Amino acid sequence: MRSSRSLPFRALSALLLLAAGAAGCDPRAEHVLSGRTMGTTYSVKLVGRPWSGTEALQKKIDRRLAELNRSLSPFLPESEISRFNRFAAAGEAFAVSADFRRVFEAAQRVHGWSGGAFDPTVGPLVDLWGFGRGKPRAEPPSEEEIARARAAVGLSRVSLRGEAGLVKEDPRVSLDFSAVAKGYGVDEVARLLREAGWRDFLVEIGGEVFAAGRRRDGAPWHIGIARPDSRARPDEVYRVVALSDAALATSGDYRQFFVHEGRRYSHVVDPQSGRPVARGVVSASVLAPDCMTADALATAVMVLGAEEGIALLERLENVEGLILVETAEGGLLERATSGFPPPAKPRPR
Repeated sequence: MRSSRSLPFRALSALLLLAAGAAGCDPRAEHVLSGRTMGTTYSVKLVGRPWSGTEALQKKIDRRLAELNRSLSPFLPESEISRFNRFAAAGEAFAVSADFRRVFEAAQRVHGWSGGAFDPTVGPLVDLWGFGRGKPRAEPPSEEEIARARAAVGLSRVSLRGEAGLVKEDPRVSLDFSAVAKGYGVDEVARLLREAGWRDFLVEIGGEVFAAGRRRDGAPWHIGIARPDSRARPDEVYRVVALSDAALATSGDYRQFFVHEGRRYSHVVDPQSGRPVARGVVSASVLAPDCMTADALATAVMVLGAEEGIALLERLENVEGLILVETAEGGLLERATSGFPPPAKPRPR
């Protein structure tokens, strides 16, 4: 599972938006809205009709994202999730909002699909290894420290009790939706745009993306997957994917890590072993019908590794994935599901 030191939800995703295409190829206008949310930035591109209502739509988007932040951010002391983590008593139902419930249910689904590889209660282990709250580490924790942190981890210890709310079996357990909240935010902005009558648009929050319809020149939206190399420029692209009416999310382990006695320890922690994964996967990109699911699955695949990750994605309907594995020589080996799209070709200008 992932966490972030500098951002309230998660380290910047490995997705990079590419240019929308050649101007003048289509008379339809393109409009851009942008702002900040969840400790990162968001961008919305709208295509199709003469622009009106800029200010009203921007305010509606900002209001909705602020509402989600107040519910799901573990970095806001009075957020819904922070209050649940601090005050929910063992065995007692804690009333939660519809947003909190939807995200928790999505986390439960991916937790089950992945055999526990995706687990939003992994925070104590991420913190212990120096990738969450607190100071970074220069060496691994002791076996005793890992055992103590693992005792507070396990999504099976949290459940929904009908309409009453969420129940903890153990008061030490806490939730962190860093690996799914931005995806949910993308989906909610996309919903607002559809309700406002837009059919061709691109929504991005911190690199997680949902593309609807087509860009202004009539081609699918082109999204870049970043090169998974800590030495690469932030805008260096490994592959371009054509995307329409689908979401794309990417997780990587090449930005946050420490090296001790020649061994690299990344911020992707296996909730079952209590240790950073060491399976060679440096990037996992997932295509799904909604961004919340893509976001969570990208994390799950990083924990599972290439073989199990591909097997999981192949079992799921309308889900595809691309996994990049670092070889012993420092190169990249691709593993992809059968339906993952080939590299997109730029349209002639």
